[in-house]
Amino acid sequence: MSGDAPMDDAAPAVQVPVDNESATGGEIPHRCGYVAIVGRPNVGKSTLVNRLVGEKLSITSSKAQTTRHRIVGVVNRPGAQIMLLDTPGFQTRNKGALNRVLNRTASQAALEADVVVLVADAHGWTAGDDQALKLVPSGKPLIVALNKVDAVKDRTRVMALLAQLGANPAIGAIVPISARTGRQVDALLDESARRLPEGDALFDVDSYTDRSERFFAAEAIREKMFRLLGDELPYQSTVVIEQFEELPGLRRIFAAIVLEREAQKPIVLGAGGERIKRIGSEARQDLERAFDCKVYLEVWVKIKSGWSDNEQRLKSYGYE
Repeated sequence: MSGDAPMDDAAPAVQVPVDNESATGGEIPHRCGYVAIVGRPNVGKSTLVNRLVGEKLSITSSKAQTTRHRIVGVVNRPGAQIMLLDTPGFQTRNKGALNRVLNRTASQAALEADVVVLVADAHGWTAGDDQALKLVPSGKPLIVALNKVDAVKDRTRVMALLAQLGANPAIGAIVPISARTGRQVDALLDESARRLPEGDALFDVDSYTDRSERFFAAEAIREKMFRLLGDELPYQSTVVIEQFEELPGLRRIFAAIVLEREAQKPIVLGAGGERIKRIGSEARQDLERAFDCKVYLEVWVKIKSGWSDNEQRLKSYGYE
């Protein structure tokens, strides 16, 4: 087979370096627990969580650390309930309180979870992946999900990476996946579920997250900022819901985009307010689909100097 052949269905679905467990018969116990999804920025963690849950829980963009909060996504499978913890991408490039809080959120999720899935890009392992790997406590069940295999043309490259990671005794399983297409995500869920502790379900079967509509309203607005502002996006920006009214068939939402400097305000507003109008309009449309009702949304800009480097202010804005 040539070196530039695409990954095909003959590629190994899962490599399990150490696993000699055999079926013992009898009733299969129900398993329930938390699975932390960790990794460096832009490897597809949030896309994967959305795919696994079957709902849009986490916003996505090409920007680093689009995800800023730990979000629980609930997946029910025969004999198991899996609580997925989406986390911010771990990185050390940006300094300041905001980045410290985001890294702490990722580290804490890896520490508290029953199983850790480290998502890496199948194009190759990087120093950022090594940093993310250090988040995983010694002895914690660890699975590596090699994402974007559908985009790798050189199959031998992926096979070499599988062999490299398979030599690491800390890694219990390696699953090549595509979060974008859904390829082999069921295999990833199976590998995660079988490593969870026995226990009863913690969430109702109809529940798929622990977050409120208010939280998702802020995230929808922030996603539109990330997508519409492009390279002009002020990294030190966030969204605060000032008022959220839940009425029959209607949500009334009043939100502030918080910036650090007056000079950033024209970037968000745009000429004649065109940009902020578009941010609000597209966010409203997404929220109407998500909430299955009409949404009235008002969005404005607020300046809070130094908010992103003040841990007390960060906490008041919902950063853990």
